[in-house]
Amino acid sequence: MANLLMRRALINAIRVPAGARASSVNTDLAKVGKREWVCYGFNGQPNYVDRPDYPMPAVRFQPETPDIKMLREKEKGDWRKLTMEEKKALYRASFCQTFAEFQAPTGEWKGVTGWALTLASLSVWIYFAMKIFVYSPLPETFDDEHQKAQLKRMLDLKVNPVDGLASKWDYENNRWK
Repeated sequence: MANLLMRRALINAIRVPAGARASSVNTDLAKVGKREWVCYGFNGQPNYVDRPDYPMPAVRFQPETPDIKMLREKEKGDWRKLTMEEKKALYRASFCQTFAEFQAPTGEWKGVTGWALTLASLSVWIYFAMKIFVYSPLPETFDDEHQKAQLKRMLDLKVNPVDGLASKWDYENNRWK
């Protein structure tokens, strides 16, 4: 997989993406600065993004300095002659972060959860303030005594006797069916 990606990167290193106009390429290259455009990238534009689904960014992360040029020449030879620090410097010249670094959890969910809970508690406080200071008290017909009287009146009038409330009342035994 890595070999295939490197081959694609080398093939596309110099080529301008298909469909790109000369003016857009010039403005895009102006944004790149002295960084090398090494492959097509995930959208054909010369930009740098660390993405796990497309691990090869279109441009290198750092501009080419004399130190990096020297390391790139040394890289063309035997890799066993490179020290670990030189390999790391080459990697950091091409990439900003390793996979482990950019896929590591950030803890952002804690802040989002905290704000969500803060807003939820604020809305509860607003509800109680509205209930106390804005809404009028419930009418007296909402107490149990008045509701029972209303139910008895509906049964006496035989409201909706086919499939409603009166159909569930046994009028002969004076109880619910």
